[in-house]
Amino acid sequence: MDSERAGRPEAAPPAPPPFVRVAPSLFLGSARAAAAPELLARAGVTLCVNVSRQQPGPSAPGVGELRVPVFDDPAEDLLVHLEPTCAAMEAAVRAGGACLVYCKNGRSRSAAVCTSYLMRHRGLGLEAAFQAVKSARPVAEPNPGFWAQLQKYEEALQSRSLLPRSARDSEP
Repeated sequence: MDSERAGRPEAAPPAPPPFVRVAPSLFLGSARAAAAPELLARAGVTLCVNVSRQQPGPSAPGVGELRVPVFDDPAEDLLVHLEPTCAAMEAAVRAGGACLVYCKNGRSRSAAVCTSYLMRHRGLGLEAAFQAVKSARPVAEPNPGFWAQLQKYEEALQSRSLLPRSARDSEP
């Protein structure tokens, strides 16, 4: 039977899980995750950050939603949303909850927001923050426009002394 399969194309890799833990109290996933109230409850999620214009909000009692209305388009201005979004996420964590950040597929928009949160509230430089996100969710890949905005965000945090200049070498 193995010889019969040899000429066939490989099966597609399995879909990534609906969400993964990136850091304590921080989860990253796809829109499917927000539609799984039992998973959200088990993870202690109290705030869903919906980084999309079209995906539905969470369908779980007691879970708040913050919508960041951007498309996965390099021309979209994600940078303007990063400070208020990170502040809301940190408030949820400090109140004892956890955050799920999601977009349609959990690849670009939500990965960029998780990266910014790790930079802003965990003191990681861009490279270390993104490595932590990518390690947790290998499909993570902010589009080039969002990556450029994350670079600007890192510079802004450094200029405000919220991120050390040597943070690029920090470990998660």
